[in-house]
Amino acid sequence: MKKLTDKVAIVTGASSGIGRATALLFAREGAKVVVGARRESELASLVAEIKAEGGEAVALSGDVVSEDYAKALVALAVSQYGRLDIAYNNAGTLGEMGASTEVSALGFAETLETNLTSAFLGAKHQVPEMIKQGGGSIIFTSTFVGYSFAFPGVAAYAASKAGLIGLTKALASEFGPQNVRVNAVLPGAVDTPMYRGMNDNAESQAFVTQLHALKRVATPEELARSVLYLASDDSSFVTGTASLVDGGASITRT
Repeated sequence: MKKLTDKVAIVTGASSGIGRATALLFAREGAKVVVGARRESELASLVAEIKAEGGEAVALSGDVVSEDYAKALVALAVSQYGRLDIAYNNAGTLGEMGASTEVSALGFAETLETNLTSAFLGAKHQVPEMIKQGGGSIIFTSTFVGYSFAFPGVAAYAASKAGLIGLTKALASEFGPQNVRVNAVLPGAVDTPMYRGMNDNAESQAFVTQLHALKRVATPEELARSVLYLASDDSSFVTGTASLVDGGASITRT
């Protein structure tokens, strides 16, 4: 039986990586999906793939740092499909990297805006629509970086993603009485364009692989299955969690 039959979901950062894999999985599990990202052509390809498999999807390109875009995604879900049950606020960036003493104030602020403020703006407009129909599930993509593990040179990324965990807990507490569940998924290394951009040589990739108990990095599809759990009724008593999906990176010292 499909896990998301008759559900309507928003997925941001859907043009590639974990977001794309999750949008495809949500559709295969019966959800009607509204996909968002900046790259319109990639979104169009994703929608075509979902429809070719018999699913339902519609796309809206835009920048998640815009509150108007957050409003528009919710409005599209309601106008197209009549409701909103699930929101996977996944869009993010590595931001400005390098020695923290050299990172610009603008670069730090832009990273927080993309990774943290955009998630807040998304939830701000998603929650009221979910409350209208008795509840829903919101999921954020945080990371193990800055939570159970740290790397030099990624202070802005780590701070912004750690902030998502605080946001998760605050929203879960605030809207739990209205049956809106809020959780964060914390991936370890995942084979995505962002991962390859940060680890662009064999030596770096081997180092990161070794950090995990499973001695490999994840596929986007593996993360999508964990997001599906948090989106579905299988996790009906799960809220406010920072859910590690890290291949054992948090417990590995060898």
